[in-house]
Amino acid sequence: MLCCHNYSLCVSMEVLNWIWFTPKKLEKLLRKQGLKGNSYRILYGDMKDFSRMIKEAISKTMNLSDDGDDDVAPRMVPFFLETIKKYGKKSFIWLGPRPQLLIMDPELIKEVLSKTYLYQKPRGNPLVRLLIHGLASLEEDKWAKHRKIINPAFHLEKLKHMLPAFYLSCSEMLSKWEDIVPLEGSLEIDVWPHLQQMTSDVISRTAFGSSYEEGRKIFELQKEQIQHLTESMQSVYIPGWRFLPTKRNRRMKEIKKDVRSSIRVIIDKRLKAMEAGNADNEDLLGIFLESNFKEIEQNRNKDFGMSIEEVIEECKLFYFAGEESTSALLLWTLVLSRYQNWQARAREEVLQVFESQKPDFDGLNRLNVASILVLLVQIYVP
Repeated sequence: MLCCHNYSLCVSMEVLNWIWFTPKKLEKLLRKQGLKGNSYRILYGDMKDFSRMIKEAISKTMNLSDDGDDDVAPRMVPFFLETIKKYGKKSFIWLGPRPQLLIMDPELIKEVLSKTYLYQKPRGNPLVRLLIHGLASLEEDKWAKHRKIINPAFHLEKLKHMLPAFYLSCSEMLSKWEDIVPLEGSLEIDVWPHLQQMTSDVISRTAFGSSYEEGRKIFELQKEQIQHLTESMQSVYIPGWRFLPTKRNRRMKEIKKDVRSSIRVIIDKRLKAMEAGNADNEDLLGIFLESNFKEIEQNRNKDFGMSIEEVIEECKLFYFAGEESTSALLLWTLVLSRYQNWQARAREEVLQVFESQKPDFDGLNRLNVASILVLLVQIYVP
C-alpha cells in the first residue's frame, strides 16, 4: 500500500510540474528577460484563442483586390499578429504548457539559425514521427551525415534532368482545367487540390521514376496521415496519449506501416536493379541510394551510410516537404496575381522566350520577370 501511495504521489507531482509549476517558472524567466505575453492558463495556454481566431479568419471572404494587401497575414496567422500588436515584436504565446517565442529582430533570428548547437529543434508532438522522421528532425553529427548523403540529389545538373517530369505534370493539370472550363464564358475553380495533385505527381515522378504509380499510392496515404496529425495537434498532447488504442491512433499506425511497406518494396526493386546493372539512377531515389553506397564504400564502414529504415524515412520526407511546400508556394504565387500588370509582363515574357515550344533549362534562365516573382515568393513566404 505504501509503494502504491508513493507512486501515486510521484505521478501527481510530475503532472503538476508539467501543467503548472514548470510553465509558471518559464513565464517568470521570459518576463525577466523583457519578453511579454499572456499569462499562462492551465493546460491549454493560448490554444483555445489560437484555434478560435483561425476559424473566424477562414470563415471570412478574402479580399484579393490590389488594395487588399493587409488581408493575407490576418487570415493565415491572426493570433500571432494580435499578440505582436498587443505585446510588441519580442513576445511569446502558449501552445499548451509550452511557450513559443515570436522573434522579429534580424540579428536575433541570425543568432538562432547560426548557433544550431545551442538552439536545437524543439521536441514536438510525438505523433509527428508517424508522418516523418528524417533530416528535418535530426541534429549535429547525424544531421550532417544525412545532409551529406542526400545533397547530391539536389545538385543543379541532376535537377536539369527532371525538367520533363515537371513539364508533364503541369501540362496534365492545365489540360484538366481546359476540359472543365467552357469554350465561352468563365468558371471558378478551386485550384488548391489541383496544385496538391500536380506537386505530388512531380514528386512521384522525380523521386521514384518508373515506380510512379506506387509513388502516388504513398502520397494518398501520407495525405491522410497529414489530416489526422493536423486534427490531433489542434488540442494539447498529453504524454503517453499515442499509446492508447484510439481509432485515430490505430489508423495512423496502420498508415505508417503501409507507407513503410510500399517504400520498402520500391527500394528493394531498385537495389536489385542496381546490383544487376539495369538501374536508371536519374531520379531522387537512385541518386540517393548511389550516394549512400559511395559513402559506405569510401569509408569501408556501414556506420558512415544510412540504414534502409533511415532511407525510408528520408523518402517520406521527400514527399512531405516537396509536396506541401511546393503546392503552398504555387498557391501563394497565384495570390500575387492580384497585381495584373506583373502578371501580364510575366505572361508576355514567357510567350516571347518559348513561343509554342516546350520549356527548357536555358530558356528558364532567360525569364527575368518570372525570376523576380520567384524571388519575391521566396522572401515573402506564406
